[in-house]
Amino acid sequence: MRYLSKMLPLLVVCGVVGVVTWAARSPLQSASQLTGAEPSELMPVERQIDAEFARRWTDQHVTPAPGAPALQVLRRLSLALHGSVPSLEEIRQFEEDSRPDVEKLNDWTRHMLADPRFGDYFAERLARAFVGKEDGQFVIYRRDRFVAWLSQQLKSGTPYDDIVRQMISSEGIATDRPATNFIVAAHDNADEKGNKLDENKLAGKSVRAFLGQRIDCAQCHNHPFDDWKQSQFEGLAAFYGQTAYTIVGVEDSATQKGKPVEYEVEDRKTLEQRVIKESVPFLDECLPTGGSRRERLATWITDPKNRRFERAIANRVWGYLFGRAYIEPVDDLQDPPDQPDVLDLLGRDFREHGYDLKRLVQVIAMSAPFRRDSGYADDIERDKQQLETAEAEWALFPLIRLRPEQVIGSVLQSASLQTVDQNSHLVQRTIKLFQSGGFVREYGDLGENELLDRGGTIPQRLLMLNGDLAGEASKAKPILSAVARIASLAPTDEKRVETAYLVCLTRRPTAEESAHFVGLFQQKQFKRNEIVEDLYWVLFNSTEFAWNH
Repeated sequence: MRYLSKMLPLLVVCGVVGVVTWAARSPLQSASQLTGAEPSELMPVERQIDAEFARRWTDQHVTPAPGAPALQVLRRLSLALHGSVPSLEEIRQFEEDSRPDVEKLNDWTRHMLADPRFGDYFAERLARAFVGKEDGQFVIYRRDRFVAWLSQQLKSGTPYDDIVRQMISSEGIATDRPATNFIVAAHDNADEKGNKLDENKLAGKSVRAFLGQRIDCAQCHNHPFDDWKQSQFEGLAAFYGQTAYTIVGVEDSATQKGKPVEYEVEDRKTLEQRVIKESVPFLDECLPTGGSRRERLATWITDPKNRRFERAIANRVWGYLFGRAYIEPVDDLQDPPDQPDVLDLLGRDFREHGYDLKRLVQVIAMSAPFRRDSGYADDIERDKQQLETAEAEWALFPLIRLRPEQVIGSVLQSASLQTVDQNSHLVQRTIKLFQSGGFVREYGDLGENELLDRGGTIPQRLLMLNGDLAGEASKAKPILSAVARIASLAPTDEKRVETAYLVCLTRRPTAEESAHFVGLFQQKQFKRNEIVEDLYWVLFNSTEFAWNH
């Protein structure tokens, strides 16, 4: 199934139910239903972070960009935490709040974190780092179960260190113990029976995903540009040397057929197999002596003394909110610096408050860089070097292309005036489910490398310009269509243009933009529905729609 046209008969049949669902929607959560910390609790660490950026801006003679409009920040939050622009319903609720913008945005961050969409969307983003995007061998590996489990952990507030320990050390069948999918995702493709696990892949993935460092090169030789040694890689891989996939799923066994199970490598000189004992490259004192090898590794990785662990997730979550990691690449951090930096400030607060991912999101969302504008009013007068320095120092919000799932999420949300979420009609949710996967594949999916900055492509532009997605979503269809409702229910032409801009771009049109499109409504050769359809299509294909800013 590709696009909305194939679902139209079902939409018409169920349209009345959809209208009832919209009318029965509950308002924004009350303060008692919100999740995360009270903003006042975050002020100490927030002051430290903002002071660090203020110092850097002063040292680099950088003038920070002005604060971004509240709706622009709301759009950033919605894209980062829910994977789509906010709905008109949410925008109206936000604007009805008469409190200062700072207070509203702080509460809306908590509101978005309490919404089930956060768990679902963030789980998919994290899963790409943990297990990649490929579905793999269905018989032994269930990525869908892993993502669903991860989503539930996020929704219930399970501490991040506990989530990681479960992924590394769990035993059992992938469907019954979804955390084990982290292990079976590394099955050996060359093994016909599918029960051989690749210790090297698991070692490399564990360090990249959880410690933010690449040691893969050390699998075959000492790292040419870093301090990683081949012996260190082998010592880490040995922690998975007794792990196998059997009839009872993932399990560790010290013996097999009466013989000890060990991790062995071929000696290059003698060509004989030699046993490698498990070992860690640093913080030996944090490696426990009791438990299975994987349990010991999990404890070592998540130990409070291991700054790499907290810095890695702080850097990744920063990347999810900004579209660009604080330090790039996100999984190739250098050793922690002697002097604490922003990642250390974030990581320390994260550790001291129980490895709470939602709190980490809140702290980053409240920071001065996240609330800066993406440009200067006089940016034409600033030279390229000044703008590059400002962006490098996070003195303005970086302009980043939307990820494929954010593009289709925003198109599908813009096609509806009500919020598309778990409370939406089954038909609407089914449409989103079927369309999203196909569109992401066609648009181009970077998978676990999604935080790499890559320019747009001609096929991507053609898919939006000529594909069915933007065309169908901008049609004035009956019952559930935002276009039809705007065309028929908005009281004036000015309101029609304004509403379309709010729904698609989360901002109001400029006077020039409004005058241009309002003028089209005055021309009798165009029907009202057709003008709104064309306006939607233009906004979907605008540069602004495809970028986070």
